[in-house]
Amino acid sequence: MDRLINFFHQIRTRIAFYPTIISLAGFLLAFLMIYLEQKNISAYLNEVAPALVIDNTDTAKTILSTLIGGLISLTVFSFSMVMVLLNQASSNFSPRVLPGIISDQKHQIVLGLYIATILYNIFILISIEPTENTYQTPGFSVLLGIILVVVCLAAFIYFIHHISQAIQVGNILTAIHSRTKSEITSIIEEQEVNTFEFPNHEHWEAYEITETGYFYGVLNDDLLELCKENSIKVIIQLHKGQFILDGTIGFKSEKPLNDELKKKITSTLLFSNEELIGENYIYGFRQISEIGVKAMSPGINDPGTALNTIDYLTSLFLNLMRKADFEYITDEEKENWTRIKCVKFSEVLFNVMATYRLYCKHDITVMRKLMHMLKTLTTHVVNSEQLEVIEKEIDELRADANSNIENKRDLGKLDADFISWS
Repeated sequence: MDRLINFFHQIRTRIAFYPTIISLAGFLLAFLMIYLEQKNISAYLNEVAPALVIDNTDTAKTILSTLIGGLISLTVFSFSMVMVLLNQASSNFSPRVLPGIISDQKHQIVLGLYIATILYNIFILISIEPTENTYQTPGFSVLLGIILVVVCLAAFIYFIHHISQAIQVGNILTAIHSRTKSEITSIIEEQEVNTFEFPNHEHWEAYEITETGYFYGVLNDDLLELCKENSIKVIIQLHKGQFILDGTIGFKSEKPLNDELKKKITSTLLFSNEELIGENYIYGFRQISEIGVKAMSPGINDPGTALNTIDYLTSLFLNLMRKADFEYITDEEKENWTRIKCVKFSEVLFNVMATYRLYCKHDITVMRKLMHMLKTLTTHVVNSEQLEVIEKEIDELRADANSNIENKRDLGKLDADFISWS
């Protein structure tokens, strides 16, 4: 089941996923209507509501041909707008925001509706037979085709509105923040009901990975079943997002494993040739910080967006501080069978701060905002180690500011409370 769910999560992010399913539905609807037309459903509708039935074959063909041509033009235009959106998002923000836009279900459903309606009208047009019998004209099917086109026009209006909202940086940041916060919160909720007990692993057996690619997760249920069946506990030495080379130590076990069991455990580790953005909360920090840094580039020159990204990062860091350094796979009796390595708070904070300090050290407003973020984090630390890490980042930030900002008055404001003027 884990493998099936993992496969579904991978394919649903593809831009063709929902269009393919909806198009198949349109294809099947066309054949259903052809079957119903053979049962003279149009003749019945002509008796009940004759004004709704198109009983002229030439008129029906003309209408369907016009609808098909118009919808094809509408589909091409909509796909072109998606490509423009992706290009603009990549240029102005970060190429890493593209998977989130591509996987937007609303875009996929609208495009799928277009293609399904085109397929429906094409097969209904083909089904029209050259005869003088008015009841051979699929009047009801043509009426349904017209209704579907009207629905497509309404979907196009919604599509224009939604795509204009999707390209706004505020909405992109909000979406990334919400997704990342949700992932961190779910991990925190799990750790609150679990224990952190795990055996000492100093002398455990270590096993190498023969795969190459990005590690993005574990098939939890499958690995838990293997551990319980063989009465072994395992430590996963990889963290999500790590690029794995052949020969990397992948996991440790508390007792030696035979080749078959080693192969089974390795098969529960998931690897990909590309970074799967939606599978790792660390990418949320990376995406937001990249958008902020890109906003400070001379070509974009948008410090306001950089300030907004720091607000979102502050919120995420407050949640990340509550997360433990390890994740566990636990059974129903709350016994931990597997421990999984995670990126620590100190590493995430350093990577974010190092990026901002390099590209924003000349801007006193952004530097003040970063200082405000760090001081805010000091009031929410969970342990002394986090406080020590944050204080080091404060010292580094102050040192960069002193080296790159010449105005003494500006430097004097570095430690003052940040008041937003936007």
